[in-house]
Amino acid sequence: MTLKISVIGTGYLGVTHAACVASMGFQVVGIDIDPEKIALLAQGKLPFYEPELEELLQSELASGRLTFSADISQISQADVHFLCVGTPQQKDGLAADLTYVNSALAAIAPVVKDGSLVVGKSTVPVGTAVRLRNELLSVNPLVDLAWNPEFLREGFAVEDTLHPNRLVVGVTNDRAEAILKVVYSKNLEAGVPWIRADLPTSELVKVAANSFLATKISFINAMAEICEAAGGDVTVLAKAIGHDPRIGNRFLQAGIGFGGGCLPKDIRAFMARAQELGADQALEFLRDIDSINLRARARMIELVRRDLSEDLTGKKIAVLGAAFKPDSDDVRDSPALDISAQVHAAGAIVMVHDPKAMANAAQRFPALQYASSIEECVAGADLILHLTEWKSYREIDPVALKKLVRQPIMIDGRNALDRESWVNAGWKFRALGRASLG
Repeated sequence: MTLKISVIGTGYLGVTHAACVASMGFQVVGIDIDPEKIALLAQGKLPFYEPELEELLQSELASGRLTFSADISQISQADVHFLCVGTPQQKDGLAADLTYVNSALAAIAPVVKDGSLVVGKSTVPVGTAVRLRNELLSVNPLVDLAWNPEFLREGFAVEDTLHPNRLVVGVTNDRAEAILKVVYSKNLEAGVPWIRADLPTSELVKVAANSFLATKISFINAMAEICEAAGGDVTVLAKAIGHDPRIGNRFLQAGIGFGGGCLPKDIRAFMARAQELGADQALEFLRDIDSINLRARARMIELVRRDLSEDLTGKKIAVLGAAFKPDSDDVRDSPALDISAQVHAAGAIVMVHDPKAMANAAQRFPALQYASSIEECVAGADLILHLTEWKSYREIDPVALKKLVRQPIMIDGRNALDRESWVNAGWKFRALGRASLG
């Protein structure tokens, strides 16, 4: 079966999915209402940073398998339509804003051909897919809707799309599943687990997974608070419990917590939807998870004051990292930038460096200062905050860096630096959940 595919929405998810599906041999058209974005993508350029994706984008454009358009009529001959639009948190509440999903479905419903399949990939509140399917069938009873949640990690999006650790499809009939098996035939040949679910379960998988990861991260950060109070070492504790196969060692690195465009808004939207369903008590623990996550940021400010003074006015703080995680330029709900802004609000002079996220950070927080190099960032600093665990920061020579600062004080907000090498170089070194050395 030869399928033509459309991808509605060319943000982070949409561009990644379009380029990767094209590389699997399908003819793909990416659709967006933003003509400037379409023009940029048609030139093989990304409006964001993601390792390997720009090269793949350019390759698939050159092959002729991938095109982009702002004309919705271009999807009329496609057999499968992937909805990849954003579902941000509502400005006036915790729930997900479904404006883009609703408008995308309304736009494509009159255009899609009979027998085609619409596949949602956006993260939506449970019950959305059933509603959208009913709305779609009311316009064209000869089409169908399925749900296929994405599990992309920023920095590994291409790998996660081409070599996923599982494929989940929410369908209401065998035909929809058969079509999706054609789309993902190469993954299935490679032995990727295939999980068929109903529509509600497929929607719940993504938010349940993110809630579990958020719980694990906040758990180890809560343990870091206990370790500090008791004189323990959270890195040793994490290593010890991580050897238990029932627990595992992933996401047990204590630090300033999670951020980005997925985990925070997904767990909040999950809580909001549970309340609408009358099951809010089942997810009450997520409020504590969210609170622990935000408290980790506040604790960094406390450590800065402990090492310098209660009054931070005029103190120069160097911040290494602005993105919410390495290998990304995404600063949405970034703990690093949030902490930087709070330190600045306390009167400090804050200089920020990041390998990829400088432009986005400056747009989000223009009051902060930004340095083009690590050396420029730390020059004359009273204290350094390591807040995003980029490889280039782990490779810093602490002996050489000491010559540039006013005071050799390092607070490692990610527990990612080699503490002994910094202490041996004459630094005072502090990290969440560990005793201060030096």
